[in-house]
Amino acid sequence: MSKQSILVTGGAGYIGSHTVRQLCAEGYKVIVLDNLVYGHIVSIIDDDVDLFVGDVGDRELLLKLFNRYNFIGVIHFAAFAYVGESVTEPLKYYRNNTAEPLTLLEVMSEFNCTNFVFSSTCATYGEPDKLPMTEDQSQRPMSPYGRSKLMLEWILKDCDTAWGLKSTALRYFNASGCSTDGEIGEEHDPETHLIPLVLQAIKGDIPELTVYGTDYSTPDGTCIRDYIHVEDLASAHLLALRYLIEGGKSIQCNLGTGVGVSIREIIDAAEAVTGRKVPVKYGERRPGDPAHLVASPQMAKDILGWEAKHKDIRFMIETAWQWMSQ
Repeated sequence: MSKQSILVTGGAGYIGSHTVRQLCAEGYKVIVLDNLVYGHIVSIIDDDVDLFVGDVGDRELLLKLFNRYNFIGVIHFAAFAYVGESVTEPLKYYRNNTAEPLTLLEVMSEFNCTNFVFSSTCATYGEPDKLPMTEDQSQRPMSPYGRSKLMLEWILKDCDTAWGLKSTALRYFNASGCSTDGEIGEEHDPETHLIPLVLQAIKGDIPELTVYGTDYSTPDGTCIRDYIHVEDLASAHLLALRYLIEGGKSIQCNLGTGVGVSIREIIDAAEAVTGRKVPVKYGERRPGDPAHLVASPQMAKDILGWEAKHKDIRFMIETAWQWMSQ
């Protein structure tokens, strides 16, 4: 029996590469399309993966792939994801995150490929109406990045109405950690995620960690976020794909643990894991940083049968430290 073929855009990136590993382990034939602007070839460690270097807006390349492989679905990670950069270069984000995928969707329609798992974000919400955050709350994104993702969510709904595209839009909270076996990890340039920045400061790769704001209305004055291990995120994509293949309706759901952790608690946990102090300096609040963002993952549990296995922040930091120390 031949393997079912899955196209993974951005599959050489942080979350994409972890998902590719799990897809391969589950017996899928994985084809990765990545322009390698932020992805890394070394993150594709399964020999059976077919990697094509290119853009999701390259119609000629997409036609080549769809003619060669009988895709049962697409998992779409490819996107730019720097919130600050999106404010200064909004057109870059609207072109890459919203306009380019239109070509991919057009080709999917032509080949009657109707299962689409979308890497969305909690940035589509903006300031929370309530905590924990549920999927029915208002979506008022505060950056072009968040708006570019929300626009694609709207487009997916319209494609469902027009030609039967079924999609799961997975709204991540804070991705963290590295593979538990230490084989692949997190490497961004520039790095903006808190846990690797904390560990870089411990290693001396950067002079110090800057904490932006210590006067928030939280127990220790620093921002609280919902950190989710990258392998848990990856497993959600497999369940979302299976849900669609089995005839599920289009949904949008949060991916988080439901557990909030402050910046100060991250620093304390990193010091406990490594046995070293984090050099810290304190700065002013950044515009648009909410005090408290924590997901309600109930919908993902009820519909996809998904729940985060790793909720201990120390475990997430341990996996990141293991990978960074190699």
